[in-house]
Amino acid sequence: MRPTSTSPGSPAGISARPAPRRVVILGAAGRDFHNFNVVYRDDPVHEVVAFTAAQIPGIADRRYPASLAGPRYPLGIPIVAEDSLETLCRERAVDLVVFAYSDLPHIQVMHLASRALAAGADFLLLGPERTMLQAAVPVIAVSAVRTGCGKSQVARYLVRRLREQGLRVAVIRHPMPYGDLAAQRVQRFAGRTDLDAAQCTLEEREEYEPHIAAGSVVHAGVDYAAIADEAGRESDVIVWDGGNNDFPFLRPDLHIVLVDPLRPGHEDMHHPGEAVLRMADLVLVAKADAATAEDIARVSAGARRLNPRAPLLRGASPVTLDDPAAVSGRRVLAIDDGPTLTHGGMAHGAAFVAARQAGAAEIVDPRAWAAPPIAAVYAQYPHLGAVLPAMGYSPEQLAALRATIDATPADVVVAGTPVDLAALLRPGKPVVRARYDFAELGSPGLWDAVCRTLEPLLDGKQVK
Repeated sequence: MRPTSTSPGSPAGISARPAPRRVVILGAAGRDFHNFNVVYRDDPVHEVVAFTAAQIPGIADRRYPASLAGPRYPLGIPIVAEDSLETLCRERAVDLVVFAYSDLPHIQVMHLASRALAAGADFLLLGPERTMLQAAVPVIAVSAVRTGCGKSQVARYLVRRLREQGLRVAVIRHPMPYGDLAAQRVQRFAGRTDLDAAQCTLEEREEYEPHIAAGSVVHAGVDYAAIADEAGRESDVIVWDGGNNDFPFLRPDLHIVLVDPLRPGHEDMHHPGEAVLRMADLVLVAKADAATAEDIARVSAGARRLNPRAPLLRGASPVTLDDPAAVSGRRVLAIDDGPTLTHGGMAHGAAFVAARQAGAAEIVDPRAWAAPPIAAVYAQYPHLGAVLPAMGYSPEQLAALRATIDATPADVVVAGTPVDLAALLRPGKPVVRARYDFAELGSPGLWDAVCRTLEPLLDGKQVK
């Protein structure tokens, strides 16, 4: 039986209030902190005794600081490796384990549930209605069924079109607080110097830098109530640029969800991607210019089966090289977006495709020359093809990435990551960037759907 809280001087025979339920939140430095802030921080019925960390290297063995955790947690909250879940549950008499990260196969979520149940705890998934915040301005949210579907290029397209209407647009990005959590409570990125000052990881730069290069301001951090307030004061419209396959932190007025015909069948295989697809207002078949008609039909049928009410549109993701002549006939090292290749499950990305289309003589497999931290990534993700994942969660990993580039016997690097790798790493090889953007396929298209949704919400302002 759980203990009860006692009060000095309580009359004998009068039962005291039950002690708070002890909670562990399973996370990956993002959704976990948001769920705590919104649901548990000020709830006297629950006491969060720890967060666990997964997916992202180097985010365990620190603390969620007291300045963010609030007065109920004067020492903050420890963050420990997910491997210690059973020990944690038993030693701290944990009552409830809350799953709070994304893009995990359904079966793996249930394995975690089984571990929690076997250790004596309940297992819980918090849903959108309990965790979405209401913004002061209209919100367009871009989500997906898997990591690497092309959310950010769709978000950039929408921001550009909205700004062409004279609207002030704020981009709020799904969190990636991998550093000093207190300093990252509310972040605002308007230029590359802001990225440098915040000591952003390569993965953060991949998400923020393209928006900044297009003239947008990106808001991110840890405390999304404060972040949404700041963004709302600066904008007429907020575009939520989602992470992984998570559902939005803000309640959307239009929720756009991408499905990927390069991974048909994944529509109902991962959490919370299936839930996100089922709740979509509009489903977009991304990369339709790069997939077979059979796979487009298959992913479209899967989307309609799960969400028959949402309109289904198609979009393209054309890939261009800055200098195709520098690639043709050369030995090429292809570098692609890290999360898309790792927990996103893709064997390769845009750089690999662009190099082959440009007539590369050879795409050099870098695994034989991988520095130890990069070799560890290949060992953890054996599905990877002959590409180098752009990993840079720490200075050591970033240095290992550069060492691997320099050691690989290639003539030129084709970089499919949205970051300017040449400026960031200054490797000893020329770098040609592979860029990809969203393009409409057919009419009416995505922008028409946005116009129909926004016009009633913008106090008479017209969008066209």
